[in-house]
Amino acid sequence: MRLRNKKGAYDTISKSPYLISDYEKHKGNFKALFGNNNPIEIEIGMGKGDFIIGKAKQNPDINFIGIEKYATVLLSAFKKLDGETLPNLKIINMDAHFIEDVFDKEISKLYLNFSDPWPKKKHADRRLTSSILLDKYKNIFVSHRIIEMKTDNMGLFEYSLCSLSENGYILKEVNLDLHASSVENNIETEYEKKFSSLGQPIYRVVAIQEVDIQK
Repeated sequence: MRLRNKKGAYDTISKSPYLISDYEKHKGNFKALFGNNNPIEIEIGMGKGDFIIGKAKQNPDINFIGIEKYATVLLSAFKKLDGETLPNLKIINMDAHFIEDVFDKEISKLYLNFSDPWPKKKHADRRLTSSILLDKYKNIFVSHRIIEMKTDNMGLFEYSLCSLSENGYILKEVNLDLHASSVENNIETEYEKKFSSLGQPIYRVVAIQEVDIQK
């Protein structure tokens, strides 16, 4: 189902102190925005925010940035933030295909949770683990590239394992049924709660690409 932005959605979320509206101006210097030198981790496709908000609460010494294309979806996330004080959380309303225009060698980890599988072969390049997107991610990382992905879609998961491997990533952790595994401190997304309650296995991978930062 294609989401459409509700009229006035951006005007509403723009009033939140969590939203970074001038994000391109902070390229290469997001630490100054947070006011500290803590690591920065991002989630692309944060949806209604359960995961990134949970991570920020669980890890006060890490800075988090949630990225979501649809302002309408973000309305729900900002409602959850009412009354919360999370200085280590910021949110950007943007398309992930422009990621390299926003960050420059400053991200420690990237989360991809329940991304659109784009099942048709002709749309494969739109998948967030396609070679095209993986190439865009290259320069956003501080040094070693770490991507953690969760999905309920086996086809996307298999595709992603192949794509990550072909692009030089080492698959450090692979879970074919996350909730039957002993992964600690797992924070569920909205989709994860829904699908796991229906008995659908959740697939997870943590992939790392070590980089020689002297190059």
